[in-house]
Amino acid sequence: MRRPVVLMLGPHRNAVSGISTHLNLLFSSPLADEFYLVHFQVGSEGRAEGRMRRLARIVVSPLSLAAAILVHRAVIVHINTALNARAFWRDLAYLAVARLCGARVLYQVHGGALPQQFFPRGRVVTAVLRKTMGLAHAIVVLAQVELEAYRRFFPGRQILACPNGVDVAQYSKIARAHSNTAAPLELVYVGRLTAEKGLYEALRGLQLARRDGARARIVLAGSGPEEARLRQFAQELGLADHASFVGPVSGADKIALLANADVLVLASYSEGLPYALLEAMAAGTAVITTRVGAIPDVVTEGVHGLFVPSRDVGAIARAIGTLAADREALARMGRACRRRIAGGYSMERLSRELRALYVDICTARPANSLARF
Repeated sequence: MRRPVVLMLGPHRNAVSGISTHLNLLFSSPLADEFYLVHFQVGSEGRAEGRMRRLARIVVSPLSLAAAILVHRAVIVHINTALNARAFWRDLAYLAVARLCGARVLYQVHGGALPQQFFPRGRVVTAVLRKTMGLAHAIVVLAQVELEAYRRFFPGRQILACPNGVDVAQYSKIARAHSNTAAPLELVYVGRLTAEKGLYEALRGLQLARRDGARARIVLAGSGPEEARLRQFAQELGLADHASFVGPVSGADKIALLANADVLVLASYSEGLPYALLEAMAAGTAVITTRVGAIPDVVTEGVHGLFVPSRDVGAIARAIGTLAADREALARMGRACRRRIAGGYSMERLSRELRALYVDICTARPANSLARF
C-alpha cells in the first residue's frame, strides 16, 4: 500500500539550523515508516547565491512547489518556519499554492515573534492576516506561551503545542564522570554564531567569573556571521586560552563534546525550543539559559540549571561561579536533565504526536480549495 506523501518544507538539511536538525530527525524517525517524507528546500540557509539568483529562486519557488506536489501526489505540505517578516510573506505564497493544488497544510512555527507582536497595527490588516493564516489546516507551536498567544490571536483555528524531541537512546549510553572543583568548569555552546544568541554576553560573563576566582572555560561549536568578531572579542577579553572555537559539530563529535561538558550556556534573546538545549540535557549537561520561548517549559530553576535575564552579563558570571563552586549540585542537575528529556522530549513522543496530527488532517472534512477565504 502506498504511503501518504508529506512534503517537508525547510532549509537545506546540512545547514546550521534548528529547523534542519528537526527535519533530519523526522526523516530518520518512526514517522518516516508510515509517511513518505520528501524534503523541499526553502530559504537562503545552506545556499551560496547572489542577489539575482536569490530573486529568481523566490519567483520560481512557488511554481516548483506546485510541481513537487503534483509529481509526488503529496497529501500534506508541512511548512517549517519562524514568525518573522521575510518567512511569513514567503510562506503565504506556499500556503496558497498548496491549497490550490489540493494538499492539506500543516504550519509549524519554530520560534520568532508572537502574533500580537508581529501584527501590532490596524484592525483591517490584522483581520486579513488572520484570514490568510486560516489557509493552514493546523498550526503547531513549540511553547505553552506561544499556544496561548496563537489561540487568542487566531480563535477557532486548530492550534496545538508539539515540542521538539531528540533521539534519547544515543545520549543514554554516555557515562559521565563526576566533575570536581580542581578541574575547570567546562562550558559549551552549540549553534549559530550570532549576536542574538547572547554570545558576547556569555564571553563577558566568563571573563567576570574568572576575575572573581571561578576556574572555567568555554567551547563554542558552530559557525555564523559573528565568528570573526567573536574570536576577536575573546582575544580582547584575555580569553584566548579559555575560549575555543571548533566549528560546526555533528553526529559522534557532537555527542562527545556534550558528554565532556559540564554546562551548556544559551543566553539567547529569543528562541523556539532549541535542539542544542534538548541534546545537552539528554547528555546530562546542566544549563545556564534565559527564559525565552519554550525553554521555561523544559527547564526548572535549580533543578536542571540556572536562569539568567537576557543580556545580563553579571547574572551569567554569577551563574558560572555558582556552578563552578558546587559540583554536587551540578551532578544532581545533570541527572535531572537526563530524566526530563527521556520522560517528555523523545523522538518517539514527537513521532507519535505528529502521526496523530497527520492522520487527523488527512481524514478531516475536505475543503474546496480557497473558496471559503
